Amino acid sequence: MKKIALAIIIFTAFSISAAAQKSKKGMKKVLFVVTSNDKLGNTGEKTGFWSEELAAPYYELLDQGVEITIASPLGGQPPIDPKSADPSSATEDTKRFDADKALQEKLKHTLKLSTINQADYDAVFYPGGHGPLWDLVEDKNSIALIESFYNHKKPVAFVCHAPAVLKNVKVNGEFLVKDKKITGFTNTEEEAVGLTKVVPFLLEDVLTQNGGKFSKVENWQPYAVEDGLLITGQNPASSKLVAGKLLQQLK
Repeated sequence: MKKIALAIIIFTAFSISAAAQKSKKGMKKVLFVVTSNDKLGNTGEKTGFWSEELAAPYYELLDQGVEITIASPLGGQPPIDPKSADPSSATEDTKRFDADKALQEKLKHTLKLSTINQADYDAVFYPGGHGPLWDLVEDKNSIALIESFYNHKKPVAFVCHAPAVLKNVKVNGEFLVKDKKITGFTNTEEEAVGLTKVVPFLLEDVLTQNGGKFSKVENWQPYAVEDGLLITGQNPASSKLVAGKLLQQLK
C-alpha cells in the first residue's frame, strides 16, 4: 500500500509539473521597448517615458497572464518623465506602478535593445513620452526590430509619442505606415503642452508625409486605431485601448 501511495504521489507531482510547464510554454510574451533619453531637447529639462503609458498596458496584459520583458537602447534604468509622476497625472494604474516593487526592480534591469531577438516574443509595444523622439526614432536596433516583428506577422503597438518611432521603419522598401490607419499625439496636443518648437518634429506631420492615414479625436480623449498588425493610440488616455486591441490579436 505504501508503494502504491508513493507512486500516486510521484505521478501527481509529475503531472502538476508537466501542466505547469505546458502552461508556461503557452503563455504569450510581449516585449515593451522604452526610451533611454532623459533630455527634453536643449531646454535643460528632463523627459523620459510617460508612466501611465507603460503602467496601464503593463497591468492590462499582466493581469491576463501575459509575460512581459522590458528593453531600452542602453539597458538598465530608463528615465521616467517627471511630469508623469506628478500627482495631478495619477491614475489607478500609476498608483499601482508606484507601489509595485517587482516592476520597479524589473525597470532597473531593462535589457539592452541590441540583445533582443523578435523570435522570443509574440508582439512588441512601445510606450510614449517625449524621450523616444530623440533616441528610438533613429535607433537602428529599434527600426530593425519593428520591421522584423511586422515581417514575421506579429503585432506592433504604440501609444502617444511612440508612433513617432515608425518614422524610419520600412517594409518592402515602403514606409510601414503608408496607406495605413494610424494615430498618435496630435499637433494640437503638442501645442497645448507648449512643446511645438522644442520637439525635433511633429509626429502627426511626419506620419502623414510618410503616407499614413492619420486620424484623431479631441485633445486628451481616448482613441486607438488598428490596421492589420499595426495598433496605435493618440495619447496617455488611449493606453488601455491599445492594450485591449493587442490582447485581442494575441488570442
